[in-house]
Amino acid sequence: MAESPVYIFTALPCEAKPLITHFKLKKETSIAPFAIYTRGSIVLTVSGVGKSAMAAAVAYVFALFPAESLAVVLNVGVAGHKDYELGALFAAEKIIDGDRNKSYYPAIVTDLPCLTQSITTVSQAQLHYKTESLYDMEASAFYEIAVRFSSSELIQSLKVISDNENNAVEQITPAKVSAWIQEQLSEIEVCIKNLQSINSEYNTVVLTEYPQIIQQWRFSAHEKLQLKRLLSRWKILSKDKLLDLDQAQDFTGKQFLVYLQKMIEEQSFGGFVAKL
Repeated sequence: MAESPVYIFTALPCEAKPLITHFKLKKETSIAPFAIYTRGSIVLTVSGVGKSAMAAAVAYVFALFPAESLAVVLNVGVAGHKDYELGALFAAEKIIDGDRNKSYYPAIVTDLPCLTQSITTVSQAQLHYKTESLYDMEASAFYEIAVRFSSSELIQSLKVISDNENNAVEQITPAKVSAWIQEQLSEIEVCIKNLQSINSEYNTVVLTEYPQIIQQWRFSAHEKLQLKRLLSRWKILSKDKLLDLDQAQDFTGKQFLVYLQKMIEEQSFGGFVAKL
């Protein structure tokens, strides 16, 4: 079976440089809005700094390189924390948009090769760290758009600590950033492979309810593809629990897809947005 597609997004060229070298990626010279590098199933994009730039990059890349199956989607970059050691790697267990008072919860269903922590996304670099959260400038926008194109279990933000109360943000240099990410490449690759493994389960799971559902409700060709993806997620997250189709007998096909999405979100907090 072919490897799952992998989309990697960084804000800065210095964050991307070690990944480009490690995965032997080549620049797509015909593409102008963003620097994009590809090889095989991997697409890496340098978005630029900030939420707007990251959101635009994610939407643009998925439109330009539409995935035929669910994709692994990573945001790799740097973040600050009040006292964590420089160069330490963390994965997001919660992503907070500090400007809009919203939170997102990536669904972690596989082992990660690093510790997890919340990430707070802000519009300006932080000089003072008010909470135990990491601080960055892109993660919330990355996640909010990425979850529209893939599944929460396959989306992750990986952050290397670049500044703390004893090492101010002004001391960060591109060379330091590249060196920190270079040191964590093996862990980043483990994360990608573990997420690809989860994705392969989605692609091989037996969808026993599918024939009954498409007979009971009417779906377009696009909706049938969406149905298969949602059923695969349900089977994995619910440990093969049977769906209660009787509850949805009066639904339309579109309403059934909404119902199934809600059932999935009750199994894990993937994609869930809540007020702080």
